[in-house]
Amino acid sequence: MNVINARVVTFGEIMLRLKSPGHERLLQSAMLEATFGGSEANVAESLANYGIDVAYVTALPRNSIADACIKFLKGLGVDTSLIVRGGDRMGVYYVEAGTNQRASLVIYDRAGSSISTVDNKAFDWDSIFSGATWFHITGITPAISQNAADVTLNAVSIAKKKGLTISCDYNYRKNLWKYGKNAAEVMSELVEYVDVGIANEEDCQLALGITVDEITWESDIKKGTLNIDKYRALCEAVLDRFPNLKMQAITLRLSYSADHNGWSGCFHNRQEFYVGPYYEINDIVDRVGSGDAFSGGLIYGLVSGMDHLSALHFAVAASCLKHTIPGDTNRVTIDEVMRLLQGDASGRVQR
Repeated sequence: MNVINARVVTFGEIMLRLKSPGHERLLQSAMLEATFGGSEANVAESLANYGIDVAYVTALPRNSIADACIKFLKGLGVDTSLIVRGGDRMGVYYVEAGTNQRASLVIYDRAGSSISTVDNKAFDWDSIFSGATWFHITGITPAISQNAADVTLNAVSIAKKKGLTISCDYNYRKNLWKYGKNAAEVMSELVEYVDVGIANEEDCQLALGITVDEITWESDIKKGTLNIDKYRALCEAVLDRFPNLKMQAITLRLSYSADHNGWSGCFHNRQEFYVGPYYEINDIVDRVGSGDAFSGGLIYGLVSGMDHLSALHFAVAASCLKHTIPGDTNRVTIDEVMRLLQGDASGRVQR
């Protein structure tokens, strides 16, 4: 196996994830399943699973729940040595898995969390980036609070000075932008430092304030209409707005129901526009974290030396498989992703 000379750092908030069993409504029964999840942590977990040297940076309180979270990350092979301990609480989010025509539901309880109250003095980015080659963030962290936005901006500015490749999943979360600034105002400044943009069609438009035929996107997605020309136009609009971006990737989801989605992705590197493989995903187990699985797969492809089309194909296949796995973490191997890319989608028992 070739040794991949890369060290990736991701930064953001990881939360306690509380989910109702199966497809129950929240608190339909007295049980909730407790795990951990957060976009940037999910990306780190995917990369660690593929054998990449990856560190996750966040702030967590000093309590037993945060201790269990760190053990969880370590168990997946993520370097947790750079996590800052302090603050009053760990964020929580509740998940209700949808089915058929009933959509999935996510409820956040993260106000006042450690990451939302931390300041720039808490992180020694010069030390954190020592030996690092890639830095990954999302649009979720700067949505949490002004403090978190300031820390994120400071981090990317230092990473840029040190020559790291910076990726950002724009990840628009309308229920988080509550501290007086809108997403486009904050994210436009942040993305000026980014090399690789990742998003879905909604993230590009709502997080960055870029609109391309905004009237028909949602109706097309619900009808199962995949207009590739519109996705290419959106990639080009983002690249035109941010000349620093070297690449823009967009996930393509057709949402027929909570259980049945079409899934693909596209990628523009300013010279070529690529479209990945298309998968019909039936009987979805858990789609939460599928976008993060795409980010993790794309970063893995790029740092491992794949050409851009191959990296896109790997990202689409990896994130397709995530829909089959409960929880935020994409627990698939490189071999499993490659088997799917080679056409093995039968689901037959592997012996």
